[in-house]
Amino acid sequence: MPRASSSDCPHLDSVGEITKEELIQKSHGKCQDCEVGGPNLWACLENGCSYVGCGESHTDHSTVHSQDTKHNLTVNLTTLRVWCYAWLTGLKNIGNTCYMNAALQALSNCPPLTQYFLECGALVRTDKKPALCKSYQKLVADLWHKNRPSYVVPTTLFQGIKAINPMFRGYSQQDSQEFLRCLMDQLHEELKEPLPEPFDRSSTISVDSGPEEDSRSQSDEFQSCESCGSSDRADNELHGGGVGDMNEAEMLIPEQEEIQANREWQKEKNMINDLYRDADKDVDTTNETTPIISSQGALKVQSHSFPDIQLSNNAVHPRPQTPAPMENHIPKMSSSPPKSSGWPSLNPAHKKAMATFSPPKNKRQKKYRSVISDVFDGTIVSSVQCLTCDRVSVTLENFQDISLPIPGKEDLAKLHSSSHQTALVKAGSCGEAYAAQGWIAFVMEYIKSWFWGPVVTLQDCLAAFFARDELKGATDSIFFLFRLRNGVKFCKMQSLPEILCIHLKRFRHELMFSTKIGTHVSFPLEGLDVQPFLAKDSSAQTTNYDLLSVICHHGTASSGHYIAYCRNDANNLWYEFDDQSVTEVTESCVQNAEAYVLFYKKSTEDAVKERRRVAGLFNMMEPSLLQFYVSRQWLNKFKTFAEPGPISNDDFLCSHGGVPPNKASYIDDLVVMLPQNVWDHIYSRYGGGPAVNHLYVCHTCQIEIEKLEKRRKTELDMFVRLNKAFQEEESPVVIYCISMHWFREWEGFVKAKDNDPPGPIDNSKITVNKNGHLTLKQGADSGQISEETWNFLHSIYGGDSETSQSEEKIEMETRSL
Repeated sequence: MPRASSSDCPHLDSVGEITKEELIQKSHGKCQDCEVGGPNLWACLENGCSYVGCGESHTDHSTVHSQDTKHNLTVNLTTLRVWCYAWLTGLKNIGNTCYMNAALQALSNCPPLTQYFLECGALVRTDKKPALCKSYQKLVADLWHKNRPSYVVPTTLFQGIKAINPMFRGYSQQDSQEFLRCLMDQLHEELKEPLPEPFDRSSTISVDSGPEEDSRSQSDEFQSCESCGSSDRADNELHGGGVGDMNEAEMLIPEQEEIQANREWQKEKNMINDLYRDADKDVDTTNETTPIISSQGALKVQSHSFPDIQLSNNAVHPRPQTPAPMENHIPKMSSSPPKSSGWPSLNPAHKKAMATFSPPKNKRQKKYRSVISDVFDGTIVSSVQCLTCDRVSVTLENFQDISLPIPGKEDLAKLHSSSHQTALVKAGSCGEAYAAQGWIAFVMEYIKSWFWGPVVTLQDCLAAFFARDELKGATDSIFFLFRLRNGVKFCKMQSLPEILCIHLKRFRHELMFSTKIGTHVSFPLEGLDVQPFLAKDSSAQTTNYDLLSVICHHGTASSGHYIAYCRNDANNLWYEFDDQSVTEVTESCVQNAEAYVLFYKKSTEDAVKERRRVAGLFNMMEPSLLQFYVSRQWLNKFKTFAEPGPISNDDFLCSHGGVPPNKASYIDDLVVMLPQNVWDHIYSRYGGGPAVNHLYVCHTCQIEIEKLEKRRKTELDMFVRLNKAFQEEESPVVIYCISMHWFREWEGFVKAKDNDPPGPIDNSKITVNKNGHLTLKQGADSGQISEETWNFLHSIYGGDSETSQSEEKIEMETRSL
């Protein structure tokens, strides 16, 4: 642990006179806030301050005291080691990794994100590889622990990033903003949870769920999380926790053993097919020389020379340091009374051969949230107006950072011109950003720009981004005109993120070379007002932002060095993070920096006053008859967010109001118990809930889990038996094709890698429509299964009826085996 000495700590001058005997006497005392005794009490060394507080093993009131009073030096009354809160930790460069170190330091100085990893560690759980959230949690703990060293080596996290994105392999210099995007996307993927939905007792637990649909999208002008695209990749990399350990190759390749005939199994297969045909009279199983499409959308070709190949064209149609919990309290849970569960009834005929489930209509599109989306997600509303018919198309796009252009002289002149401002106001854009600026000030700035270059502010960059854009001869298919029309596009922010990440476009990449825009962009340390860029119908209340950190790049487009300037939340001082070197700097030094990525946090005095009010209520120790459980994650939001939003206890409650069985073992890490006076205050202030006085394991969820496990085992066992029999057939009469994309989703479900079952069988990705006829794509990612296997899977998952309303003749290329 770094010790404070006269050579490296400038705060020793503020230490008052104190003897060892006085420190020993204080060690026998108690924390002045929670009255807990030693060991590991901490005494403030500030001249004239006699405060004694508890450490990290309890509620860490000593740190709270330092943050409130800006007293930096404290001493551990057990070990007599002196600690300086202003001592910060650097990151070692492990081979051209300054881009990563600067980004990590900038992120770690964002309190909403850092406090989540420090105080809500029980929520940092994932089965997805490479478990980057665990590596980042360990790094944050090393950076902010009281026993932190002078620098940390981020080897584990770096290895995880390289495993995700090959671009970061090797030792070449990379872009810090691209690293941020990759890291935040992966953290979202590993930590995301589905947003709660109203409980519907009539729905089944197994089929009314859908593929993820993150509330984040991507735009050309600003970048956001590509979690949907990366979700399939991440899900396919899962390991463990399944019914079996077979991979997809093992499930489709026959075992290397002697093939033996099984007459009883053949009878069972025949019964499956008979039952399937009886359930659906539209299936044509007669021998045909021409392929047909059945009512299930299954394509099959029968021939005397080739095995029949069938395929289906079925379309697959989302909470700050928490108040202290009650001492030595461990939440106790009882069993909830059993409740009826909506499990689909089985067809009596099918029960004899297999367990069947009601075919899903379409997978419900789920929305996900994570701490990344809670902190960084905002919404932009984009409007495109056709200048011919005046029709307007409006699109909502979620973002996690905004990439702003750096305007040149001509662009600045246009942005500052009164005529352009008037046009912007008429178009509903951002002319208000320059409303307070007169023509004299503009002329003076324009003259100065001829001598010292253009004076560009962050407000100019925002105005350039949100300025209206004229569309010349665009194909306005959104207006259903399908003709070339001129239009105007403009956008504004509909909802504001808690932390606004701004990326300045300093690099231009041409075909043969890259260049860097070295224009200095001035930015405020406090009071960035985004009100001029807010949509009129936006419900955002806080529009002012204060700077948390800024990533800077020194050098050219081909080579350079990254550093970060960050404001310490404990003492509000600015520090320069240059790899493992950390130096205190002045505000003017930060403002003169060549900013590349900036992190701004919402700022409001109301949130600070509310936290003090709640802390006062908590310290009253008022006796109450009822105690209330509140989400530790939401309390983290309450401490660090300017707008924490309604109370949300969904992270430890199921839709039935109980504790999910899989969270019962660590429920005490998810909740904090509050006295009634504190609960009454925050509930009247923020609303939400639900109110929880009693924790119990949900019996309904337990039944559903058992049924889900039984279903998985049934489906997997049946598939293995059917596929084994199929592999033993030397000359199968009929061969069905199935999309491997859908098969991997199903495989992940039956192996318990994915909680949601797949949607209807979708073979649209392996078929192509040629002159109205469906054929198998050449080189399609498909697998071959037997007719019995197809009937089994289709009886459970079904398919889209839109492709099976009529019978059509289909030409299909076949090949000899």
